[in-house]
Amino acid sequence: MTWISNRSRREFLQSASALGLGAGLGPWSALGAITPARASEMAVGPEAVRFRPEIEPVVRWIEETPRDRILEAAVEHLGGGLSYRELLSGLFLAGIRNIKPRPVGFKFHAVMVINSAHLLGQSAPVEDRLLPLFWALDYFKSSQAQDVQEGDWTLSQVDEARVPSPSQAMAELKRAFDAWDAEAADTATAGVCRAEGAASAMEPFWRCAVRDWRNIGHKPIFAMQCWRTLQAIGWEHAEPVLRSLSFGILDTQGAPPGAEGPYEANLDRIRSLREDWTRGRLDPGATTTMLDAIRSSSPEESSATAARLLNEGISPESLWDAVVLAGSELLLREPGIIPLHAVTSANALHFIFHNAGDPTTRALALLQAAGWVPLFRSRMNLDATPVIDRIEPVSPEGEGEEAVASIFETIGRDHREAAGKIVGYLDAGGSPDALFNAARRSIFRKGRDSHDYKYGAAAWEEHQLASDPRWRPAIAAAIAAKVPGSSTSDSPLMKRAREAVSRIG
Repeated sequence: MTWISNRSRREFLQSASALGLGAGLGPWSALGAITPARASEMAVGPEAVRFRPEIEPVVRWIEETPRDRILEAAVEHLGGGLSYRELLSGLFLAGIRNIKPRPVGFKFHAVMVINSAHLLGQSAPVEDRLLPLFWALDYFKSSQAQDVQEGDWTLSQVDEARVPSPSQAMAELKRAFDAWDAEAADTATAGVCRAEGAASAMEPFWRCAVRDWRNIGHKPIFAMQCWRTLQAIGWEHAEPVLRSLSFGILDTQGAPPGAEGPYEANLDRIRSLREDWTRGRLDPGATTTMLDAIRSSSPEESSATAARLLNEGISPESLWDAVVLAGSELLLREPGIIPLHAVTSANALHFIFHNAGDPTTRALALLQAAGWVPLFRSRMNLDATPVIDRIEPVSPEGEGEEAVASIFETIGRDHREAAGKIVGYLDAGGSPDALFNAARRSIFRKGRDSHDYKYGAAAWEEHQLASDPRWRPAIAAAIAAKVPGSSTSDSPLMKRAREAVSRIG
């Protein structure tokens, strides 16, 4: 394989009723600091992978348009008949071709954030649904320019002479993954995409993604985002996407081949699980037991506790509740990038648990999730509080929208007090939809970072997936540690994005 090189509550309520971003955004000044990449730097060479003929032109104009013109160009194409799906496809594939997936993270978030932006947009009012995608367009151009500065990596065409036959492709891909052989995995990936159906083709990728914590859990996040984005844009684009995925998830960052974390021990544990481990009783007491183990145990001990509880007849979903609570607790205790990924990686592993077909992969996803949160914990300097299952409820000022406004007003001042207000609001019958709608609006207006979108999508999903309603207020409370509050200044880029969207039609 060849790789080429402070707002008042009243103002909050006004903006909340202004259908998304609202008026009063700060002046657009960030472009003054942007130096658009030259068109010659953005052009792809003859060795670069080519996409299907109906989408290649879309990818090309996204690649070749300077950053300070990308939103206006998108408006022109949408006004000329380009569909949302075509724009989503072109943007995702432009990232696949132009941004190196090693390390899985950093500038590569321009690829991994696409589905999160799409999900948040689909939950927004109609007039706001393009805004996250416009944000992602700008973010791609920034990452594309960074990739050029770091060597201008491009996904090449596959070596057709080495693509295995349909009858051998799956076995060859599994062998390459086991051997951490990126060259062989690249050509085998092409063979699998051509020979297998979508669900079957993803199985070895799910297994490979869940084995390695390296890059703070980004590998299952990458795998999940590839699958979910392909479900939106079409499996016909799978081959280059999964070739990028195989290259990324085999990254060892210069270390000898091997998984970081409790993978090998968990493979052994799975052999002793009861046959019907996927079925069991929901038990909040077991959730608390698992949560306590994650707080205090080593990765191996935490995974062993999960296996023991499964064998005692506990439902996997009660253990997933504990994993999500534990990751959310880390974020509340010490807001930052490391604990945030305890939540987003748990969300990815939870997704793989529900979507993989192989029972071993599904069990691994759960046991790895139980073992990974202690790995995140070990990289943090934690105080003793708060404990997520014992957050003291605080009644926010007012009711309905005013109560939600009070929460977001508090976030910027004291995220722990805001967490208490979220619990108090939801315990009193407040609407989680209203809370998360406000969170999405805040991200659309104030978000500047891919993690705003990734975490926003993951937090909402895990809140919905909690098997016991008693845990949902606590899971929701963790958004106070990441979602921008009312006092956060508005994003200049999003003012420009809204102005661009208003010109479509």
